[in-house]
Amino acid sequence: MKTLDDFKNGQILLIDKPLTWTSFQAVNKLRWAIKQAFSIKKIKVGHAGTLDPLATGLLVICTGKMTKQINTFQGQEKEYTGTFVLGSTTPSYDLETEIDATFPTAHISEDLIHETTKQFIGKIEQFPPVFSAIKKDGKRLYEFARAGEAVEIKSRQVEITEFEITEIKGSEVNFRVVCSKGTYIRSLAHDFGKALNSGAHLSKLRRTRIGEFKVENALSPEDFIASLPKKI
Repeated sequence: MKTLDDFKNGQILLIDKPLTWTSFQAVNKLRWAIKQAFSIKKIKVGHAGTLDPLATGLLVICTGKMTKQINTFQGQEKEYTGTFVLGSTTPSYDLETEIDATFPTAHISEDLIHETTKQFIGKIEQFPPVFSAIKKDGKRLYEFARAGEAVEIKSRQVEITEFEITEIKGSEVNFRVVCSKGTYIRSLAHDFGKALNSGAHLSKLRRTRIGEFKVENALSPEDFIASLPKKI
């Protein structure tokens, strides 16, 4: 069982983030639990890479002196699995917002889907979703989006090293992607739909790896909290 000194000296916690939780909520929940377990007023806790509320999977959470390593972990390669839905788009590129347009899909064959992945391998230019936490003029992009304000977004270069289609079920396309820091899988879904001369949005996303850290070695927030010392 970990001691207070362990957490202060620095721990790397692998947490499997539940659906609908923000990464911030996960950090807050763990910080509160550690403070309660050891009857302390403060301890440094932070995460190494945000996951959207509608995504699940690996959060690398650092405590104490290990928070100094957060930037290093954030820069590491990431792996995701998930599902694109072909034939429709949403403003947020995922299920946070309602479908705003539909497109034909009759021309899309399984061969075309597999062939189209090749366009996205390597270094590509990608526009982040307007519904994202990136800051512009001191505000988050999603604040502009939710207020209905138009905002200019610049593209950024990201790198996709692996893009594999694992299953195709009608309009649902399951995938696995290995990519660099800063890659938006929602944007990949949107751009993939365009490349198919149709539309697409992200319906499921799970982060399975950050660098050498794998989600199969992660705990749920509840299991981590249960592992902490109990107050007598």
